Amino acid sequence: MAEETKLFGMPAEKGRWLLVVLGFIINLCLGSVYAYSVFKVPVQNLFKIGAFDGGLPFMFFLAFFAGIFPFSGRLLEKVGPKILGIIGGAIVGLGWILSGILPAMIPGIWTLIITYGVIAGAGVGLAYSGPIQVATRWFPDKKGLAVGLTVAGFGGSPFVSAYVAKALIDSVTVLPTFLYLGIAFLVLIILLSIPLKFPAAGWKPAGWTPKAGAAVAAADYESSQMAKTSSFWGLFICFTIGSLAGLMAIGIASPVATGIIKLDSAIAAVLVSVFAIFNGGGRPLFGWITDRITPRYAAVLSFVIILLASIGMMFAGPGTTALYIICFAAFWLCLGGWLAIAPTSTATFFGIKFNARNYGIMLLAYGIGAILANFISGFANDIFGSYVRAFIPVGILAFIGIFIAFFMMKPPRKAS
Repeated sequence: MAEETKLFGMPAEKGRWLLVVLGFIINLCLGSVYAYSVFKVPVQNLFKIGAFDGGLPFMFFLAFFAGIFPFSGRLLEKVGPKILGIIGGAIVGLGWILSGILPAMIPGIWTLIITYGVIAGAGVGLAYSGPIQVATRWFPDKKGLAVGLTVAGFGGSPFVSAYVAKALIDSVTVLPTFLYLGIAFLVLIILLSIPLKFPAAGWKPAGWTPKAGAAVAAADYESSQMAKTSSFWGLFICFTIGSLAGLMAIGIASPVATGIIKLDSAIAAVLVSVFAIFNGGGRPLFGWITDRITPRYAAVLSFVIILLASIGMMFAGPGTTALYIICFAAFWLCLGGWLAIAPTSTATFFGIKFNARNYGIMLLAYGIGAILANFISGFANDIFGSYVRAFIPVGILAFIGIFIAFFMMKPPRKAS
């Protein structure tokens, strides 16, 4: 019975919120990648490279994070969230630590790509899935809100990590900063993963029953069945567009502030931290919106915001600080929103039973978005000498996304 289940020595209906807190803090560590714009210029200066090459560690990090997620989902079903979190935390810490050591011994951007992009990115892909699935399974009544609060730590991480990273870079330079943060992440992620666990099969909060018709909408799809539906492809394409817009803004937030708006680097670092609040807050906000108005209309709303922000950035220039803040806050907000809309929609459309592996496949859209974001922003800056041109294709894609979301993001009809 649900009322007999205990978590942390209290009824599960209360104790499950502590699992959300643990997931939030784990994601604070994992989401430090979103502070990469603070690292980008020091990395470019260290290796004497251009904007595109300087963004490669960030691109590879996000690509391997997303690329390993299908494997992570299947592994989670076998070993559970605690073991997977410990393994992932160890790899995350190792990747950051090696990023602080090996580039000094083997100079070159490709060393950092391997240590930070491949190793640390893969570790995040392993550690990230556990807290999301824990929140999804313990909160059948509030999936969007619980998942949104859990992953809010990932989006909000730069509010802390950008300050810390900037202070460390100024004090000890960029490579030791990777080392010190890696040691902290290694310890924190492993310790906080130990209490994570799933409820017993069929558990639900006392007194809660699914809404009429919810069982039909949440029929359990295996991954092969899911991939044959238009709902999957609609969500996948929309997630790619939403990720692309937000990740591009995250990767270039600091260079745009200093290079186009002509702000001081210290102020740029502060603004990255401010934007992180919107990224983190966008997750529970859009999770709540998704629960209330359906994934389709939550997606449409996000694309309207992205489109308006893209148009706004086309008028950016020296001194347009307010415009920059509003537009980049919007981009970061919507990226956070998509990291709540996508997992909530996947569970809502395709059920809970195979959700770990299904969302693992869905998260590949995030990796594709990361790759496209770096190509668009890097080439725009290297070819045209400004990041402003990069917002033209982003605006066009957001406009297209409105129609894809409206017509394709809806629960599928499962064939009998």
